Amino acid sequence: MLKIKTLFLIFLSTSSFSFAQNCTCESNFQWVKKTFEENDAGYQYVIDKKGLPAYQAHNNDFLNKIKSTKSDTECTQTIYEWLKFFRAGHFSIKMIEKDNQQPQPVTHENNKTETVKIDIEKFKKEILSKKDSDIEGIWEVQPYTIGIKKIGDVYKGFIIQSGAENWKPYELKLSLTTDKTKGTYYLRDKSGQEITNVRFIGKNYLEINDFTLKRVSPKFEREENIETYLEAASAEKPFLKEINKTTLLLRIPSFNGALKKDIDSVITANQSKIESTENLIIDIRNNGGGSDNSFAKIIPYLYTNPIRSVRTQFYSTKLNNQRMLDFYENYQKYGIPAEEREYLKKAYDKLSQNLGKFVSLQDDGNMVGINKMDKISPYPKNVGIIINERNGSTAEEFLLAAKQSKKVKLFGTTTAGVLDISNMYFLPSPCNEFKLGYSLSKSFRIPDMAIDGKGIQPDYYIDKTIPDYQWIDHVSNILNEK
Repeated sequence: MLKIKTLFLIFLSTSSFSFAQNCTCESNFQWVKKTFEENDAGYQYVIDKKGLPAYQAHNNDFLNKIKSTKSDTECTQTIYEWLKFFRAGHFSIKMIEKDNQQPQPVTHENNKTETVKIDIEKFKKEILSKKDSDIEGIWEVQPYTIGIKKIGDVYKGFIIQSGAENWKPYELKLSLTTDKTKGTYYLRDKSGQEITNVRFIGKNYLEINDFTLKRVSPKFEREENIETYLEAASAEKPFLKEINKTTLLLRIPSFNGALKKDIDSVITANQSKIESTENLIIDIRNNGGGSDNSFAKIIPYLYTNPIRSVRTQFYSTKLNNQRMLDFYENYQKYGIPAEEREYLKKAYDKLSQNLGKFVSLQDDGNMVGINKMDKISPYPKNVGIIINERNGSTAEEFLLAAKQSKKVKLFGTTTAGVLDISNMYFLPSPCNEFKLGYSLSKSFRIPDMAIDGKGIQPDYYIDKTIPDYQWIDHVSNILNEK
């Protein structure tokens, strides 16, 4: 059975584009509206839930907004907001970049910051004697080395070394009030960004907005749990490491189909460890989805009893069915094995014979698939899966399968809730300015067990008093309780 699932994407390009002569913001909106109403698998489901009067009021409100838009970017944003009436994800508006429309770099040649009057060499010596792990010190964030010192009523961060040509020693990189609630961080182009978040991650790291600064001086003992958290948070590929003698951590940042080989490789390389270690933590925080095939090799280690998977049904329209025909005719382009072409042709024929209907493409015609395995792996004995609000799509499909195991518990916060309406299809707009993404399939689970707009709740809620960099330790402690 072919499984074709898109990444969990809700993306909006803010690149400017020019509407062609016959394509106004209003005409583009009307095209999106008509295409979505006639083809999206979740359209009627939402109308039935919210009611036609609510939808008509929504349209009237947004048509007025569309007519008053003053820029291409504003128009695109407004159409995107209109789509959010239906669900939180599995739709998109993405600009089509033109070869002759190269974005012009934004320059801030006249931006300047003050020069901090300080003896840097004296500051370095003073910092060496500090015993407290506070904000004063020397920090690194590529490509800068920054000193932070309280001067008067504010903390000032100044350049010590810079790999950026436009930044020189002594120049002000950041300023922060003594209570660390207000401040400014100066970006590479020296434009100021308001500081909205400041927190320590252990003794050796400082987070300011989206930047993580590493302490250079004074030196404090390396904290392995913090290093593990940062490695997991920044990982682009899966990895497995030992947390302690009884616990392994498997980090999977994405189920993107392109990472399936990496996921399988990590599991194969560590098979003996997994099969001899009592506890396994699987950290999928911020994993937005990908392909169901990507988690196939993990399931045998979680399995304790048959896993029931509720399937999907595809909405058949002439436009929607073109995707299946495209897969069939251009299978090599999409990396689809030749032996699956027959299935694609059968699927296209079945869809074409049932226009205007929802169609199950399963060979057995059943709305539920049951995965029954021959073996139950004795190890790991306990599996804790760490989740958060940025898990959606295939990541949620994985959780629905995993949580049926007697050895699995979910830890963290409620997931995004973007799963019921899926399998995205992308179409260029009439004047080829942007692509509209909408969905072709609907789960048999709804309305009885809807995930969209609700998410999947953890078995163990991790509240805000436990910072995210302590979640792995928190889960490990629970799994290791005797």
